[in-house]
Amino acid sequence: MSWKNLAADGVVTPHKTSPNEIRDLRTLIARDLADAAIEALSDDRRFATAYNAALQISKMVIAASGYRLSRGQSAHYNSFETVKTAIQDPEIDRLCDYFDTCRRKRNHIDYDGSDVVTATETAEIIKNTTRYLEIAEKWIADEHPALAF
Repeated sequence: MSWKNLAADGVVTPHKTSPNEIRDLRTLIARDLADAAIEALSDDRRFATAYNAALQISKMVIAASGYRLSRGQSAHYNSFETVKTAIQDPEIDRLCDYFDTCRRKRNHIDYDGSDVVTATETAEIIKNTTRYLEIAEKWIADEHPALAF
């Protein structure tokens, strides 16, 4: 889907980002990845925290593209789907689909249950979120160098 179509459908609205906004998102991402690595926390909390880092990475990519998500339902789903418009890469498609699966587990963790995920699932989301960040940062450096580190 194109940005024009996403905007026409009300999924995104134009937004002019700034280096400060991107820096602040990077700070959140770094904090969440560091917190997700704290093994003394439950796997559920570590999983949810790594998921939040992935969500912030999506927000950073969307902002760098000149948009922000419109308010409304399905914001987390739309975050990952919209990144596929920005970064057209099979690995991004796989990661975004993976994070959508994680979204459902994160909802269960935050609203309904405990002991939802295993240590293996937690390690997997941390690994995938780290890879997602690497791809996003490379894309920003290549496509939006004024916003790169």
